[in-house]
Amino acid sequence: MATNILMPALSPTMTEGTLSRWLKKEGEAIRAGDVIAEIETDKATMEVEAVDEGVLGKILVGDGTEGVKVNQPIAVLVEQGEKVPADAGASGQPEGKPPPSAKPQAAEPPQQVAPNRTGEPPATPPPASAAQPAARSGNGHDTSGERIFVSPLARRMALQAGIDLHALKGSGPNGRIVKADIEAAQQRGVAAPAPTAVPPPAAQPQPTTATPPPAAQVPMQITAPHRAVPNTSMRKVIARRLSQAHQVTPFFFVSMDIELDALLKLREDLNAKSPKEGPSAFRLSVNDLVIKAAALTLRRVPQLNATFTEDATLFYDDVDISIAVSLPEGLITPIVRKADQKGLAAISNEMKDLISRAKTGKLKPEEFQGGGFSISNMGMYGVSQFTAIINPPQSAILAVAAGQQRPVVKNDALAIATIMTCTLTVDHRVADGALGAQWMAAFKAIVEDPLSLML
Repeated sequence: MATNILMPALSPTMTEGTLSRWLKKEGEAIRAGDVIAEIETDKATMEVEAVDEGVLGKILVGDGTEGVKVNQPIAVLVEQGEKVPADAGASGQPEGKPPPSAKPQAAEPPQQVAPNRTGEPPATPPPASAAQPAARSGNGHDTSGERIFVSPLARRMALQAGIDLHALKGSGPNGRIVKADIEAAQQRGVAAPAPTAVPPPAAQPQPTTATPPPAAQVPMQITAPHRAVPNTSMRKVIARRLSQAHQVTPFFFVSMDIELDALLKLREDLNAKSPKEGPSAFRLSVNDLVIKAAALTLRRVPQLNATFTEDATLFYDDVDISIAVSLPEGLITPIVRKADQKGLAAISNEMKDLISRAKTGKLKPEEFQGGGFSISNMGMYGVSQFTAIINPPQSAILAVAAGQQRPVVKNDALAIATIMTCTLTVDHRVADGALGAQWMAAFKAIVEDPLSLML
C-alpha cells in the first residue's frame, strides 16, 4: 500500500522549510526509526525519522529545495515489491491511502491553535476524522492530559479497527505506537471505548488595534546601488513576531545601575577552584551568574514569570529562562530549564553546550521553544545601556549591558566601582511599574551580595 511521506511541521512556527538532503535513496529499505532526511526550519536543521517500514519508492522533492509547504508530499513509501502508483503525490494523499510516514525526531507538533510559551500558533493540520478511539486535545494529549505517541498510519488503523490506543504499549522509537502494534492488538482483540465529544475551542478575541500592512507590501523605490540578500526563514519569523509585540504589547522599562565587584570576585574564586579538566571542570562567565541571579529573583517575585491571555494571566510553576544567542541569520533563544534549581557549574556547562549546538543548527525544538523569561546580554560588545523587546508570549526580558569602571559615592567619598546597567522590559498588562521596580531591586540585591547564589 503506497503512502505519501509529507513535509512535517517540526516547530509550532513552521509553515514551510527547506529539504536540505535525503539520507535514504530511492529503492532503499526503511525501518521505523530510521533517519531519512534533514530539513531546515525557521530555527534549526532537524532530522526526520520514518515511523513505518517499507521501501522509499520515489523522491518527490529533491535535495536543497526551499519553500516546501508543511503537509506537502515529499516522497512515496511503498511495500516490498510494490510499484509506485502513477498518481502518487500528485494531489496530496492518494485516495484511500493512509496519512504520512515521517515524523520529527522530537515530539509531534501541536495540531490545534492554543496558548503556548512560544507565542506562535502551530501549523495548520490536515482535517481530522469526526471520531477518534479516544477524545484528544490539539497538543497530542487525550482529554485526561496523557500524551499518546502514535504514528499517523497506526492512528488510522486503530480508528478503523476500533482499538483503544490507551490499552497499547508502543514498540516504536520513544515508545511510539506503530503499525505492528495495531496488527498485534487486532489479533488480541483490544476494544475501543465510546467516542467522547470534544467541545470546539472557544473563540479568541481579536485585538481591536488596526494592524498596518507588512513592510514587504509597502511599495519601495530603491534607486541607490545595492545588493539584495533574501530573508531567511528565521529572519522572517523574527520580523513577524517582534512587529506583533510592538503592535499589541504595552511596554514599560525599568533601569538600574548594579555594582559587580563582589560578583566578579566570587566568579574569580570559583573558577580558581575548578578542576583543569574532566567532567567536573567548569569556567563560569558573568552571564552564567546573571542567569542564576535572575532565576532566584523570579522565585522571590514570581509575578513576572507569566503570560497574559484575554481570559487569565498564566503564572508558570517552573523558572525556565531563555537566553538570546546571536547567529548570522538571526537570533535563537535556547532555554535553561528550572534554572533556579541548578548550580552555577551546571548552568555554565549547559549554556556552553546549548550555544555550541545553536550555532550549528542542532538544537531540538524543546530546547528553544518555550521559556517564561528572557535575558539579552550585550556586555561583551561594550554596550553601556540598551532596551530589549519582549519575546511573546513572555511578559519580561532583561537587557544586560557591560560592566564598566565608573565613579561612585560611598560613605560620602568618591570611589571607583564596576557598574553594570540593566534594563527590564515588562508587559504592562501583566504587571505595573511598582512590581517591575520591585523585581529590579531584588535582582540588584542578589547580584551585589552574590553569596546567595550559592545557597
